Amino acid sequence: MLRLSRSLALTRRNFSLNVAAAGIEPPLKGIRVLDLTRVLAGPMATMLLADLGADVIKVEEIKRGDDTRSWNPPAAPLSDTAPKAASHLPPESAYFLAVNRNKRSITVNFKNPEGLEILRELVARADVLVENFIPGKLDSMGLGYEDCSSINNRLIYASITGYGQTGPYRTAAGYDVVIEGEAGLMHITGESDRPPSKVGVAVTDISTGLYTHGAIMAALISRQKTGKGVWIDCNLFESQAHQIAGLANIASNYLIAGKEAHRHGTAHPSIVPYQVFPCEDGHILIGAGNDKQFKLFADKVLSQPELANDTRFSTNGARVANRELLVKIITDTLMQNSLSHWLKLFDGLGVPYGPINNIQQTFEHPQAIARGVVVEVEHPRAGKIKLVGPAVTYNGKKMPVNRPPPWLSEHTDEVLSELGYDVERISHFRENGIV
Repeated sequence: MLRLSRSLALTRRNFSLNVAAAGIEPPLKGIRVLDLTRVLAGPMATMLLADLGADVIKVEEIKRGDDTRSWNPPAAPLSDTAPKAASHLPPESAYFLAVNRNKRSITVNFKNPEGLEILRELVARADVLVENFIPGKLDSMGLGYEDCSSINNRLIYASITGYGQTGPYRTAAGYDVVIEGEAGLMHITGESDRPPSKVGVAVTDISTGLYTHGAIMAALISRQKTGKGVWIDCNLFESQAHQIAGLANIASNYLIAGKEAHRHGTAHPSIVPYQVFPCEDGHILIGAGNDKQFKLFADKVLSQPELANDTRFSTNGARVANRELLVKIITDTLMQNSLSHWLKLFDGLGVPYGPINNIQQTFEHPQAIARGVVVEVEHPRAGKIKLVGPAVTYNGKKMPVNRPPPWLSEHTDEVLSELGYDVERISHFRENGIV
């Protein structure tokens, strides 16, 4: 029996290794995406498509490019081998590098008729177009959904805006921090006795990018069935307000029970203890989500098993009602010893817990290292740079980063050649500020 168990274990191990070695063929290989977005939500969506093998052509303004190219410091230092063709450009900002891997960059003057003709040719050859202009702006240029659909009726056209294509706020500019406030997230973020606080990253932009990516994948499946493209309307307000998607149980509490939300800092409104606690030399997050976990926590960590039998704390409802008292008891106990002491007691206990790591500790975390969270790529201007890689594995293997984030206009000649323009024509475009 022992031999059989070992044999089965080896078989499973070998199978896992074979699966991990195989991965999957990039599912979007052969799909061309025309990326007319900038800053974060749109570039996040198109980067995820690029990670899956799509040929993403990022169309940028001629002189400045994506706004985030100028958002530095910090920036990657220029290498000694940086191409001379890009010597006039500033260093690559860390912000831009974060969300533009696996793409190609071209620059086109939208305001020039010849530039618009180039874009229309790209539309004719594209499977997906993603844009984040204010509603009506691209229509005024002849690049709205109806215009592009008449050129290519199989085109999936994804529009990302602050508030959507309809409604009284449709033409208002959308900024992550404003939407965090307007769609309720900031109201529930921060300590109860302090003013509202924004989240540490532009979470509304990021979630909108994720929603857009998912919608495009769904539209590609729909097109396989119908042969027709579709217009996707994605916006920060609904992505956040779904936050009215991401407010999750907070939204449901209001819609179902009319219960208004309040700020609780790191605490949970419906579970105690479920928050960050201070200890002698740091902070620890503890989440005892049920009575069994609280009993283990009281006995094995706090060495106060009587707490679990105290009627004030024996059930979650009682702990919520007596939150202030219980939090003081826990805090007073944890302050008596170091973070490392408490982490050892939690290890293997089955009660959710974790330290509050800084960014360096996050990237040095054993799990981050084991999972290959960071990838190193060779950038033509900056040399070797480190990026956060794709977050998902397929059969145990992640999609590769085949292209570093592009420098501004790096692939203009290449893409124009693919459209059939010869060297003389491309020179004409450059001399006249068209590309």
